Amino acid sequence: MHEEKTVSYTSQNTYYTLNKLAEKTTKIWLVCHGIGYLSPYFLEHFKKLDPERNYIIAPQAPSKYYQDKRYKYIGASWFTRLNTEMETHNVVRYLDEVYNNEIKERINKIEFIAMGYSQDVSAITRWLANSKISCDHLILHSGSVPEEFNESSFAKMNSTKITLLYGIKDPYISEKKIENQLSYLHSVFKKEINLIPFNGVHEVHEESLIALSE
Repeated sequence: MHEEKTVSYTSQNTYYTLNKLAEKTTKIWLVCHGIGYLSPYFLEHFKKLDPERNYIIAPQAPSKYYQDKRYKYIGASWFTRLNTEMETHNVVRYLDEVYNNEIKERINKIEFIAMGYSQDVSAITRWLANSKISCDHLILHSGSVPEEFNESSFAKMNSTKITLLYGIKDPYISEKKIENQLSYLHSVFKKEINLIPFNGVHEVHEESLIALSE
């Protein structure tokens, strides 16, 4: 009969940035990619944002895998349903280090935008809730917030703007799902949610990101 055991160890991970952090920078974005992405490719969706005003940070999901039988294309994932609590703990610690390295000292001087796309709405919200970190704007793009939070989970985010961005032709999202998600978001954030539907499928909507950056 097998027995599962756990060991702790020190690990390393990469992250990528786009543009330069300079005097003209007005916004720092921390953007968590969806399942199957690698960070440098996810950053391609942010190249149309004003490079002088927007500094983009793309953390890298730690679990990498080959996406095809030729072992050519590599993707990554933040969580699975296996050992989710432990994986969440590891991701939170990793995002804490990215935050400390890039954002913490600038948090009162510049607008901080946190965004999760698809699966990684889970990553960004679990990090904010567990680390009790606040942001000026939280963008939930084409994904669902895990139903594990309550009104005390995001207590530090009283002044945070919340935007729910999704494609009306997204096969993973229905009107009922949006209704349920809005109801849940109201219950945990206790504020109005900025709803932005776009005419598209399950995709990063660059036009909306440009508008939100202005």
